[in-house]
Amino acid sequence: MFGQKAAVDKATFRVEGSAMIGIIGRSGAGKSTFLRMMNRLTDATSGRILFNDRDILSLTGARRRAWQSDCAMIFQQFNLVPRMDVVSNVLHGTLNRRSTLATMFNLYPTADIHKAIDILDRLGIADQAAKRAEVLSGGQQQRVAIARALMQDPEIILADEPIASLDPMNAQIVMEALRRIHEEDGRMVIANLHTLDTARRYCDRVIGMRDGRIVFDGTPEQLTTGVARDIYGAGADFSEEATSTEIGAIARSDAAAQLIRKAEAEAG
Repeated sequence: MFGQKAAVDKATFRVEGSAMIGIIGRSGAGKSTFLRMMNRLTDATSGRILFNDRDILSLTGARRRAWQSDCAMIFQQFNLVPRMDVVSNVLHGTLNRRSTLATMFNLYPTADIHKAIDILDRLGIADQAAKRAEVLSGGQQQRVAIARALMQDPEIILADEPIASLDPMNAQIVMEALRRIHEEDGRMVIANLHTLDTARRYCDRVIGMRDGRIVFDGTPEQLTTGVARDIYGAGADFSEEATSTEIGAIARSDAAAQLIRKAEAEAG
């Protein structure tokens, strides 16, 4: 709740098996809160989130921490330790299953170190393993964050605006990495996205949120400009160019960006 307004209000959807799902909507639609509730970073005031017949919202203590290992989170701002080397950042994905003593002295099994390097190699950045995280580019840092999530060996990966701060080339690299993880590992990936072209290109299913509620749930092909206009609460002058991250596209022209800002201001 934000004041008297529910950040996520009666949002219901079901996923059968593995899928790559994109959640779209304007700022304040409830996307980030939705993911944070799934991961138990934010508590819900009511409702249920069921996974394999377990109510995730009822978990406490060790069972809650175990769920957060099974449901890894990737953030827009990477959340790495800047002065720590890359491989150690990746190994932080094992913290929930390590003893307090091992954590205090930064002790890791050799097998975990090899696994971390293998994951970095899979993501194309094994050569960065010994460098401090702060010297990497934004796209490389986000791949380190993905590697850290994979160290948890999760069943679900939640990504909150994973490409919002990246240039088009790095955005494509990160989204392709998430798509490969879904396809090759069979992991469920749910990503909050701010661009329609990205949702259409990489996701099997797209969910649109507006004012905390799900107002669209369908395939990328069903996400027409008219549907997008309704999700964003925009008028007939809505332009997808303002949200495009396609390499080679006219990205965020001033006029299109102004239209988006105007639509968001009128909607709330």
